[in-house]
Amino acid sequence: MSNEDAITPTMQNTAHAGPAGPLAGRVALVAGATRGAGRAQAVELGRAGATVYVTGRTTRTRLSEVGRSTETIEESAELVTAAGGTGIAVPTDHLDEAQVRALVERIDGEHGRLDILVNDLWGGEHLLSDAVFGKKSWETPLADGLRILELGARSHVITAALLLPLLIRSDAPLHVEVTDGTAHSNRRYRENIYYDLAKNAPIRLAFGLGQELAEYGGTAVAVSPGFLRSEQMLSHFGVSEENWRDAIAQEPTFAIAESPRYLARTVAALAADPDRAERWNGTSTSSGELAKVYGVTDVDGSQPDAWAYFEDVIHGGKEGSADDYR
Repeated sequence: MSNEDAITPTMQNTAHAGPAGPLAGRVALVAGATRGAGRAQAVELGRAGATVYVTGRTTRTRLSEVGRSTETIEESAELVTAAGGTGIAVPTDHLDEAQVRALVERIDGEHGRLDILVNDLWGGEHLLSDAVFGKKSWETPLADGLRILELGARSHVITAALLLPLLIRSDAPLHVEVTDGTAHSNRRYRENIYYDLAKNAPIRLAFGLGQELAEYGGTAVAVSPGFLRSEQMLSHFGVSEENWRDAIAQEPTFAIAESPRYLARTVAALAADPDRAERWNGTSTSSGELAKVYGVTDVDGSQPDAWAYFEDVIHGGKEGSADDYR
């Protein structure tokens, strides 16, 4: 998210959602909705009837440092609208305060409030294989390590700081911090100090914001997918969503993998829960846990619980297979 990536144009799909859906009339922002879990959450919020602003850096005319032109925020917005919501694409670099302030002004001008903020910013996968995995902190190029912190932590703080004044105008504010791992699973070291800090920061952010939002009847919660079958992960293994199981031969733990729609369905269910503040405010949870609470399933009808599988079988030595945790 350098100055070279700065984007100023905005695009809007003006189709309107029908009256049906538990989130009809609600206004949501999914920050980081270009692909993966962010895109899926935007679509599922739209399917529930919400108006969804989708932000990211990759457009049909601009490419971010992630280097993938196959997914764009315009396409994400179109998918939201096709699902039954209203998708609005706003190119935004969330490390650029001016761009985020412009986003706030636009939402304020068009709706006067924000009901749901999903902070799913990341875009650092391209740094992990060379700079993080298998390296000590002092072996990680400092520039790469600091970039990981910018993408995974600083962007989240900027977004929360500038959007929360709009969010607390809602009668039931919901702030979702998306990260990798729960507070329980992340008590173990996450491979590298920079990655560890970046993926624990959103958990603490949700905890702290939960204290601050409580007086507004709000909810702040950190959520984590399990082993996510994102577009980038499928590409990494050379498979598609249709034949993803072929990748298990390369990586046996991929047997517990879940589609992006799994997390998205659970977040949409949480957003529609009138008792969510009492249940979740200030906590850290996962797609697997939320799925059990709300009766949600993945696209294949299963309920994968990757973090329980890793805890019990991979780290704990318990007898069992991925199928036992689906």
